[in-house]
Amino acid sequence: MTREEAWNLLTKYNKDQFHLEHAQVVEGVMKYFARKFGYAQEEEFWGNVGLLHDLDFELYPQEHCIKVQEIMRGAGIEERLIHAVASHGYGITVDIEPEHEMEKILYAVDELTGLIGAVVLMRPSKSVQDLEVKSVKKKFKSKGFAAACSREVIQSGADRLGWDLDRLIEETLEALKSFRE
Repeated sequence: MTREEAWNLLTKYNKDQFHLEHAQVVEGVMKYFARKFGYAQEEEFWGNVGLLHDLDFELYPQEHCIKVQEIMRGAGIEERLIHAVASHGYGITVDIEPEHEMEKILYAVDELTGLIGAVVLMRPSKSVQDLEVKSVKKKFKSKGFAAACSREVIQSGADRLGWDLDRLIEETLEALKSFRE
């Protein structure tokens, strides 16, 4: 699947600017991690996983990560991509466990990018470029801040990768700084 095909599928099911932007942010983070961890030859695949990870969320929030499998199979998408996308709902809506390093990264960074995005909006600079781990951790500890971003999933994602929370935040910030203001 090309990036253009992934984008066309995404925009068929998603119109809300917030969802489209979140998809592109996760795409960029996934592509960064593909390059960083030796999967440069699969960068587009990792990016497409990030781009399509919430494909079903806007129209089917109660069936998130369930309905996406039906949609993607109907579009003739390979099972590897379907598994990767669906696995980020592990323990929430599906029993498809993140297995590959790429799936574990998606699971870890999806919620975290949302939290970081909320932190950025609160900053005078409105930029990720001057954001530090300690600022994100402070907001991470504040359960009322960006309450929809699951701290449990973020921590579980770090644990699945064998990273501490600081490393996950630092690596994700570096990824974001590579392509965001």
